[in-house]
Amino acid sequence: MRTVCIACIVACLLAVSAAAQESADLNFASGLEQFQNIHGMLPAYLDNIGLRMLTERNRKVEGLANIEDVKKRGAYLRQRILDDVGGFPEKTPLNARVVGVLEGPGYRIEKVIFESQPHFYVTANLYLPTTGHPPYPAILYPLGHERGGKTNPTWQQMLGSLATKGFVALTWDPIGQGERLQIYDEDLRESKVGDSTTEHTEVGAQCLLVGDHMARYMIWDGIRALDYLLSRKEVDPARVGLTGNSGGGASTAYIAALDDRIQVAAPSCWITSWRLMLQTLGPQDGEQTFPFWLRDGLDYPDFLYAFAPKPYLVLSAIRDFFPIAGVRDTFAEAKAVYSAIGAKEKLAMFEADDGHGYSKPRRMAAYDWFSRWLKGAEDKSPEPQIKMSTPEELRCTPTGQVSTSLGGESVFTLNQKRLERLKANRTTRTGDLSREVQELIHYELSTGPLQDRPYGTLTRSGYHIERLIYESEPGIMIPSLLYVPDAGAGKKAAVLLVSGDGKADSAPEAEQLVTSGMVVLSIDARGFGETKVTAEVNSRDFDRYFGDFDGSMTALVIGKTMVGMRALDITRGVDLLLARQDVDPDKIYAYGKDGGAMPALYAAVLDHRIRKVALEGMLSSYESVVNNRVHRQVFDSLVPGALKFYDLPDLVAALAPREVWIVSGTDPMGHGLPASEIKKEYSRAVDAFRNAGAEQALHIRDHRPGEDTITTYHELTDGR
Repeated sequence: MRTVCIACIVACLLAVSAAAQESADLNFASGLEQFQNIHGMLPAYLDNIGLRMLTERNRKVEGLANIEDVKKRGAYLRQRILDDVGGFPEKTPLNARVVGVLEGPGYRIEKVIFESQPHFYVTANLYLPTTGHPPYPAILYPLGHERGGKTNPTWQQMLGSLATKGFVALTWDPIGQGERLQIYDEDLRESKVGDSTTEHTEVGAQCLLVGDHMARYMIWDGIRALDYLLSRKEVDPARVGLTGNSGGGASTAYIAALDDRIQVAAPSCWITSWRLMLQTLGPQDGEQTFPFWLRDGLDYPDFLYAFAPKPYLVLSAIRDFFPIAGVRDTFAEAKAVYSAIGAKEKLAMFEADDGHGYSKPRRMAAYDWFSRWLKGAEDKSPEPQIKMSTPEELRCTPTGQVSTSLGGESVFTLNQKRLERLKANRTTRTGDLSREVQELIHYELSTGPLQDRPYGTLTRSGYHIERLIYESEPGIMIPSLLYVPDAGAGKKAAVLLVSGDGKADSAPEAEQLVTSGMVVLSIDARGFGETKVTAEVNSRDFDRYFGDFDGSMTALVIGKTMVGMRALDITRGVDLLLARQDVDPDKIYAYGKDGGAMPALYAAVLDHRIRKVALEGMLSSYESVVNNRVHRQVFDSLVPGALKFYDLPDLVAALAPREVWIVSGTDPMGHGLPASEIKKEYSRAVDAFRNAGAEQALHIRDHRPGEDTITTYHELTDGR
């Protein structure tokens, strides 16, 4: 028995060793020194573009020399934000009501609920001085991502201190925090997806698809909170300041730039520079990063110019994860501009030798700044000791959640309504969508000659594998395996195979196709296989839900999309196949699997040289992302504003009468959907193929357990 066990162990070890060797043969980085840093290729490519854009932006702002120039720059930023967020809703009645009062020493707290949009409830706490004489100066206080929403002890300390010092202060639960969780789970008693940044980005992805932005809701809540604050007789409307930390610092920068009623601003632990962000943290969560921001020539100092020449205090931490060098760079640039327009004393920066958060040193600097500009006097007095209230005391709803106490709208339901309006206004076409698609995915065809380089040949039974790379565009090298049958002298059909798991893991499919007599080009499109980014992402939640979030969001910031860039990788692979003497130019097909399916679909829409396309394991539709509260691993497939013009079934319809396979489609969580459900969702594509006299060319199938590639895609191989 012992001998048998040892033999089994040896056999297993040999099998593992053989598999490891096979994987090494199919990959480049394991044996070639020049590919050791290939995992960093995509980030380097994206960052370099961003840095070039920032350099160009800096040239433009060097000429800001007078108030007219600065006002023009601020107006440009405002318009870009409005374009990015899809505009704001109309102002509707706030229907504000006080639902409770807490009495404290020197101030009281009113618990308020108002509607920033109809039935979109905002839970807020208003801190009112009970000493001194109204009307008081006021502070609008948007919150960051710290747990607890408005009940967080740090916020209570500062809000209570402001009220004690004679300011009316208003704070509210941001979307996805406190009493306003958007993806609330009653069993977990928390968000289904964990951290607020994850929830913001989950919901934010849905916003992007309908042409909006998560910041649209965050900013609008703040503007309507300001409306409520100014409706109070205790408030002097000519003396209103704004401050918040981290995500609250982002909201401070946004609202200050957009709303002229704010007179003094002091964002804490958020202002930095995009140059340093690209080199360190990368983009932040859904409401903090705007698509096309760098492409449009914007950076953090532009928020200050949109507020100039009013008083602006940049609060920072030397040991913050937001890089302090970026804060200093931004301040230096803005200081020169403020000086040029005669407002040098209205811009200041305060650094504390501590970490991220609204720590006491920054709070003390803020008290003094607001007192100076809203009261006309310094405030060097100690911070008062504030009695903390419990979360239960401060909450505005009976259950502690708007969703279970009041119901009403959520960002999810509002997105669904936006989608229905878009669908009603959209003119669905089943013809040529290529112009809209090319513009939306920012597909930029590379016109130069294709550069490729061989790296040896692997011999197999009946075929051989040529290892090669080709340059999709400058800075992007695509590791590839070209499977070539040994038999047959004529021109052969060829299929370009792209899988989200990479070329090594898709070797079984490639081997089945090549043994059927086809030439197979299996590629690692950027971000797949060997080129997959291995750097740490923001958090485990971000990794699970969004994959390479940094890469996908950086692409959007510089005006690109991941699907657009990967579609280019595929069409350049078609160039490579067409250059071969053994390939029939009329029989070039694409096979996209899992993460590679959607780029293959986009490539087929844009490149009519692809005569057939197989899409396996593809997200069924963008609409399904908007109609499901939670999604995973779809972020790199997003196209901002796509649902204004088309959905994935429309793209498939546009391929008629070419042959198309949709196999084992998935829902937004990655769960497989039966072919019967996919057929219903793709009814307009079915109609398009029928109208084109090609009803049999659209194959919607399930991939059955144990079924090989040739059986599933029998027609793709021309019946071989």
